[in-house]
Amino acid sequence: MTTAAVIVAAGRGTRAGGPLPKQWQALGARPVVAHALGAFRALPDLAPLVLVLHPDDFARARALPEAAGARLVSGGATRADSVLAALEALAADPPAHVLIHDGARPLVSAELIGRVRAALAEGAEAAAPGLPVTDALWRVEGGRVAGIADRSGLVAAQTPQGFAFAPLLDAHRARSAAGQDAPDDVAVARAAGMQVTVVPGEARNLKITTAGDFLRAIRELEGGMEVRTGTGFDVHAFGPGDHVVLCGVAVPHERGLVGHSDADVGLHALADALYGALAEGDIGRHFPPSDPQWKGAASEIFLAHAAARVRARGFRIAGIDLTLVCERPKIAPHAPVMIARIGAILGLDRDRVSVKATTSERLGFTGREEGIAALATATLVAP
Repeated sequence: MTTAAVIVAAGRGTRAGGPLPKQWQALGARPVVAHALGAFRALPDLAPLVLVLHPDDFARARALPEAAGARLVSGGATRADSVLAALEALAADPPAHVLIHDGARPLVSAELIGRVRAALAEGAEAAAPGLPVTDALWRVEGGRVAGIADRSGLVAAQTPQGFAFAPLLDAHRARSAAGQDAPDDVAVARAAGMQVTVVPGEARNLKITTAGDFLRAIRELEGGMEVRTGTGFDVHAFGPGDHVVLCGVAVPHERGLVGHSDADVGLHALADALYGALAEGDIGRHFPPSDPQWKGAASEIFLAHAAARVRARGFRIAGIDLTLVCERPKIAPHAPVMIARIGAILGLDRDRVSVKATTSERLGFTGREEGIAALATATLVAP
């Protein structure tokens, strides 16, 4: 059964302060909403992904690697109207289930998303995470405690909230036709008679509301972040030809490079660095040279596959560094184009891609101009 995901990020979020709505403010190296998007993009069997935005924010969204391929939808006057706009965008080709998540909850985990999906797969028509309320609850009047509220059976609501698609769409249409609003989609579902299963939530899945929440989220990121580093090394010899392919760019030269594929020594080293960071071997494991279908293949196929494996494992690429070792051709004039090409393949900004070159001072096979070597380092982070 197909499952779509809707990330709601159309609000203005003024209580958090700052020059931008809270979902667009930086949390670490990325905007808040990018963290939320990345959590859902890392799940390969979840599609389509819909991002609901204020019209002023479309350009920002298009600049996010995490939003690549997502369907962008303009939000409504309220959160409930924004969700309805996303559901209507999915209605022409409806999924079986839909997950609806607040873009201001950047630390949602794959495990939490999985619990909601599992409840739906087991037959629940709706499921949502909740955290048991552990603090005492007071009723306050005039700044003084007027009574004690019973907290037994109470949970704090979280997202993502998951639903059978068709009944939720009907429920939202009925709500809209009646001119009603709702605090969340569970309220809409319950008003329509849907039964909602509660799955365990996570304290880490906090919602950014005030400036202090940014500090809490940063502490969570720093404490829970996993960092991996991989290295790659490759060599190709010169042979007949009038150009070499380096980092996806054809560079004029009196000789070419010899290899089973297009012999792009730079992309090979980068792909191996990504595979190495994941402990998934090297290019040869995924694309055996004994397989004739890879004869003459463009090496960006290998690098794109390695990047897809990074996303599938729940990581993102924090940065890559590539050094090409050769006497000739000169790399510096072509480095900006190489950086742009690698960034396009990996979905990275230019400031996360380094391409540089050095010689071996006329020593060794590169010094004798017998070939080109490449050394690469890749750093991955999760969440």
